Amino acid sequence: MPDEPRQGGFGPVTDGAWSSSPYHHAAASWGAAKSVGTILFQQRELVRGTHSMFVMNHPTGYDCPGCAWPDDKKLTLDFCENGVKHVTWEMTPKRVKREFFAQHTVTELADWTDFDLENEGRLTEPMVYDAASDKYVPIGWDEAFAMVGDALRGLASPNEASFYTSGRLSNEATFLYQLLAREYGTNNLPDCSNMCHEASGRALSASIGTGKGTCDLADWEEADALFIMGVNAASNAPRMLTALADATRRGAQVVHINPLVEAGATKTIVPHEMVDMALFKATSVSDMNIQVRPGGDLALMRGMAKVVFEAAESDPTVLDSAFLEQYTAEFEAYRDLVAATGWDEITTQAGLPEAEIRRAGQVYLDADRTIIAWCLGITQHEHGVDTVREITNLLLLRGNIGRPGAGPSPVRGHSNVQGNRTCGIDHRPPPWTDKLDEVCGIVSPRTHGLDTVNTVEGMHDGSVKVFVGMGGNFVLAAPDTAYTAAGLRKTELTVQVSTKLNRSHLVHGRKALILPCLGRTEKDEQVAGLQGVTVEDAMSMVHISRGKRRPASKELKSEMAIIAGIAKATLPDSRTPWQWYVDDYDRLRDVMAKVLPGFEGFNQLIKNPGGFRIPQPARERVFHTPSGRAEFSLAPMPNVIPADEDVLILQTMRSHDQWNTTIYSANDRYRGIKNLRELIFLNEDDMRARGLTEGEFVDITSTSRDGSERTLRRFRALKYDLPRGAAAGYMPEMNALIGIADYSTQSDQPLMKNVAVRVAASV
Repeated sequence: MPDEPRQGGFGPVTDGAWSSSPYHHAAASWGAAKSVGTILFQQRELVRGTHSMFVMNHPTGYDCPGCAWPDDKKLTLDFCENGVKHVTWEMTPKRVKREFFAQHTVTELADWTDFDLENEGRLTEPMVYDAASDKYVPIGWDEAFAMVGDALRGLASPNEASFYTSGRLSNEATFLYQLLAREYGTNNLPDCSNMCHEASGRALSASIGTGKGTCDLADWEEADALFIMGVNAASNAPRMLTALADATRRGAQVVHINPLVEAGATKTIVPHEMVDMALFKATSVSDMNIQVRPGGDLALMRGMAKVVFEAAESDPTVLDSAFLEQYTAEFEAYRDLVAATGWDEITTQAGLPEAEIRRAGQVYLDADRTIIAWCLGITQHEHGVDTVREITNLLLLRGNIGRPGAGPSPVRGHSNVQGNRTCGIDHRPPPWTDKLDEVCGIVSPRTHGLDTVNTVEGMHDGSVKVFVGMGGNFVLAAPDTAYTAAGLRKTELTVQVSTKLNRSHLVHGRKALILPCLGRTEKDEQVAGLQGVTVEDAMSMVHISRGKRRPASKELKSEMAIIAGIAKATLPDSRTPWQWYVDDYDRLRDVMAKVLPGFEGFNQLIKNPGGFRIPQPARERVFHTPSGRAEFSLAPMPNVIPADEDVLILQTMRSHDQWNTTIYSANDRYRGIKNLRELIFLNEDDMRARGLTEGEFVDITSTSRDGSERTLRRFRALKYDLPRGAAAGYMPEMNALIGIADYSTQSDQPLMKNVAVRVAASV
């Protein structure tokens, strides 16, 4: 890991002059078009990259490997700037061959930036770490699989292995991966959901009996009000801008709730709207921006509920009494709780004036149909589960669930992270475990396995000896970077299934393998012919994705083939027909249809243009909770204000020119930053109170729950429009400040949006 700060951070090192200035232009627009052209030129993909725009997110093409926003069937060009970057980054003609590894030791590569590692291009053949030379050397596929199998069979317990996945894995590969882990004998299936939307799943399951939102894209088109909470739409789900622009044009009210007023919460020019682009005609995507205190969202929701109850005193019809009586539990207790919560407490914890909360409450009252959407700004807090449940409480008051144009709508990040959970990546046994055992003829473990945080802890205490990573860049995605890296180095074997070189290949166990796989854009040829895989978007739509490109190397295998190869080497006596499934993915889909609720007739359903939507009982007002009703939450109001005035609450976030841990440049266009990543955004008054000037070097120190301290040195302090007491900076650089003990006791998620820090001038 880099020991010294560098102006480009984990992105490309730059000695160009850095700058910071407010961004006043419309989101997307010509800035996005210029950025797309630049990335196509840099990656030498002007022709094929342009062609990708016409096949990406279409029924006959491949699904964007970026975000999980639903495909809009009405659009001919349904893509965004970040999607094109992501696809082009994968389609690059650059290759990492055995000659590259022969020229560079792992120790040398560890000093490279993460940008430079990925920018070398696509991995081309399996590699194994050779400790004597400190280099990766070629290894045959069969030998690599045997190495993994020997290691797994040699463990004292299956629970000494952990099987991680990022959100890129297809539904089919996901199901096969969890089948491998469970037949092997463990539920150690950590995933990126443990770090992002775990709170959403737990909260919605408790409130309405399903771990997902109930809305689809048609609901977004019918809503009278949209509340967008803790979401940076322009960078994290850019195609959402189309839905927001359409909403404001038809007169719907759009309210953004976030400590930062992001560019995507102001105005946009959607690039596929050619006339508006030509005329530079921007459309507003916001009627109101509410800069809540970090973690103050629950207080805001309760304040809005208080507005509803006050209005009901003179007009009882503002409450959906019939719905509340027939479909909910604990309504009266919730009314009493809200009545007992005073405005002083609400405004203090929300960090907002009462008038602003009342205005937001009136928007909710004036709308017949309301959707509340949220992302990691809500979930990555200690009380993330309680906050999502409070969001649901507010929706229930007016019957805003189980009818068109209304409901909870979490905004998922990675393209198939929701499908991963649906198809079995869960460290807790899925509710369909009995059916899995019956259909597949295995005996799955019933005890809970390890999530992400506990996997890192297990590496340290020696209880996790083998780590298999299906995609992603675990060491940079996880909290407490140095601690996670040290844990990986203690393992006996690390296996990374990847498309490109990244930091996790250099922070490895005593033995290490890099297994290169096909990308989403590439043709997957098996015995039965070209194969397609499926993904699930953030609104429960499942559809087929078919790669169009020739693979980057003849040596690449599909994720399915790699999982099957590991399975056959690990479970030589298994009766599961691993290779038979790989030869024709339809065969595995027929098995999935028997196991997974809502997947009945799977192979037929995916032939429908656009695929199919997994049934959501709560959408039909069927609530699989203990009471059989939607449950009001009665959580106490959390205190989110630090006891020490010198402490700021820091949130980590991505820059615009970044996707997860992949950083394309050291710029952040929508926040007006050029050539700089090692920075911290601060409120101007907080800077003045600490005697800090714009661009001054500062040290940032966090104190973990276990009392340990972590410091990042010589980051530049920049003023930004943030509430007092709030701060922000980029991940993965700032993941180093998040101690392994700093996770929510409600969701076990690392507190990546709630890091207590002190900031002082560097000495």
